[in-house]
Amino acid sequence: MKLKILAGIFLSNTILFSCSKVLDKAPLDSYTDQSVWSDLKLAEAFANNIYNVLPTCTYDWGKSINRSFLLSCAVDEGYNKFDYAGIRSVITKGILSPDNAGDFDIWAKNYSHIQNANIFLSKIDAIPGDEAFRKRLKGEVTFLRAYAYFQLVSDYGGVPLIKTPFELNSDFKVPRSSFEETVKFIVSELDLAAGLLTATGGGTATGRITGPLALAIKSRMLLYAASPQWNPTNDQAKWAAASAAAKAVLDLNKFSLYSGNYADIFTTFNPELIGVRLSNKQYNWSAFAGVEMMNYPSGYHGWAAFAPTQNLVDAFGTANGKYISDAASGYDPQRPYQNRDARFYANIVFDGRSLGNPAYVDWRKSSNNPDGTLAEFFEGGLDSPQGIDTWNNSETRYTFRKYMDTTYDFNATTQTNKFWILSRLSEIYLNYAEAEFYLGHEATARQYLNLLRNRAGIGVGLTESGTDLEKRIRNERQVELCFEGHRYYDVRRWKVADVTQNLPIGQVIITRAQNGTKTYQYKDLEQRYFKPGNYLLPIPRTEIERTGLPQNPGYN
Repeated sequence: MKLKILAGIFLSNTILFSCSKVLDKAPLDSYTDQSVWSDLKLAEAFANNIYNVLPTCTYDWGKSINRSFLLSCAVDEGYNKFDYAGIRSVITKGILSPDNAGDFDIWAKNYSHIQNANIFLSKIDAIPGDEAFRKRLKGEVTFLRAYAYFQLVSDYGGVPLIKTPFELNSDFKVPRSSFEETVKFIVSELDLAAGLLTATGGGTATGRITGPLALAIKSRMLLYAASPQWNPTNDQAKWAAASAAAKAVLDLNKFSLYSGNYADIFTTFNPELIGVRLSNKQYNWSAFAGVEMMNYPSGYHGWAAFAPTQNLVDAFGTANGKYISDAASGYDPQRPYQNRDARFYANIVFDGRSLGNPAYVDWRKSSNNPDGTLAEFFEGGLDSPQGIDTWNNSETRYTFRKYMDTTYDFNATTQTNKFWILSRLSEIYLNYAEAEFYLGHEATARQYLNLLRNRAGIGVGLTESGTDLEKRIRNERQVELCFEGHRYYDVRRWKVADVTQNLPIGQVIITRAQNGTKTYQYKDLEQRYFKPGNYLLPIPRTEIERTGLPQNPGYN
């Protein structure tokens, strides 16, 4: 199957291979195929390039598989006014087809990395050198190939399983495996990677793959496989496998919930992180690393490119742990930001919230904003459509606080070295709680939800059961994991995207009277659409025409 992957055999950044024998002496600016597969350090450089299959905190204008923040805007938690990767013009309009997925599609990109992983794994055992080093590299690449397939199966369902390198004369017509076959392969490879890699928590700070991270992604894969999208008969064995996989990570006893400032989980290395992918400080505009510039409000000279929706804001409960729709919550839509779940303040920038260091925002200072740090989303405010850098104003009147480092002046330098969280302990708690719920162990589900809620300062324990507890599990994932790339897949695997994705996303319009009082109007910003076929992505038409693979339902 010609998957546009042969070009992936050649690397453009870290290593260049030269098969040419025009000159007898080796080139000075590249390495021959023979030299690479004779030296473990050169093989490591080859392996490092395969790390590009992982998401990062950068945004690279569609050049690689970097849908990290973008996934939030493809569902009801985010809005991207600039239509990156066709999010607004294609994905949320419900007009996705085999011809227009564009930069949102990962088929060819992932198979390129799989080809390189297959090359590596076919060569690594014959390279002389330190056995522990070789074992580590083999474990990392085994994980990376499994992760590439995890992304593919999550997007497309069952896919062709290619385990050996393609050559120029290979038969490229490899049939699609079933979803179950693909998951079985991914899980076995993640187990293999975990065995090859260290079982300690080491490696998070360096951004390298570890054994615990392999087990964490296994937990996520088996949770997806047990969910209604792929388990319509509610097979309890699948939920038992998901529960056991999450429990295996918990039983490592290598990680703990971060007890410091919640916002710091996403900007500092801490014991909650199971695995991260670092971004590279050397890139700026080619692979934009300016996360703060991209996400801050316009009046700070940010772009507000990924903005929270009113839908997400409404998902955060109140400080007493109630939904805002509960009459006992004390929520007042004309005082909407008072007494909310502490995670709301750590994740969302809203009107009147302090943001950043006064030393970096001199131009914002006024009698109503003495140190310049108060966000002004009200009409006529600094961050409004009538304020500063109006082309970048947030249409929803919110921006994300999560992942923003407020300790430096992003207008002076965007050269920061951020990480994207591949997994953290909170996710594993939520995975375990969900699996245990579907196994009928509601007390255990409540226990692990309460650990997260207690960390957020909610001292009242959950008492819900049945469908109410199921609703709470889903709400906790929406709140705890927002802007981390999970909700896109959650609403699909729960088979609720035909509801959540056919609703409009909301905004708030805030007017301020001369006496300073504010009035809040909640409006629809954009109607969104979702068709039954959109639970999976379409396989690109070019691949269907080359190979005759069966297309996903709804795209023929």
